[in-house]
Amino acid sequence: MKTQIILLRGVTPAGKNKVPMGLLREALEAAGLKNVRTYIQSGNVLFREKKTDDWILGKTIAEKIAELFGFTVPVLVKELSELETVLAGNPFINERNSDIKSLHVTFLSRVPEPTFVEKLAVQAGNDEFIIAGNVIYLYCPDGYGRTKLTNTFFENKLKIVATTRNWKTIIELVNLARAM
Repeated sequence: MKTQIILLRGVTPAGKNKVPMGLLREALEAAGLKNVRTYIQSGNVLFREKKTDDWILGKTIAEKIAELFGFTVPVLVKELSELETVLAGNPFINERNSDIKSLHVTFLSRVPEPTFVEKLAVQAGNDEFIIAGNVIYLYCPDGYGRTKLTNTFFENKLKIVATTRNWKTIIELVNLARAM
């Protein structure tokens, strides 16, 4: 069994795309996932599962969400080792020692096409980003709520699914996953 993390895109604690984490946890356990835990109300789920194809698992979970809640959301499935690599590799910490309150990570459904990355130019004020494989490290000193570097921006420019988490959430997800 391996520890995996589900990152749901576009889930909110209230309003549109509301997914009660308790209900989601119960549904995923009923579908056969083991030791299902959620972290905050924004679509972070941890669980233990035998070796399975992440794409198939993500598709199955997306279908279960659509069945239960009546809407679809993109689902990214990550292994603990992937999040540990993200945690260890943040250039804004490793090279600059930036304040973690200004740091976020955008997870991509796959490595973006080089032609799209080459065309990615944006004037984002004080905000910066660095693409590393299938993640984008973000530095948003004025806050993520004010940045142009949103999920939608990257999805439109890179033609790919994206979901973002703040640095504190990444740290907590890794700690929770290691404790499972």
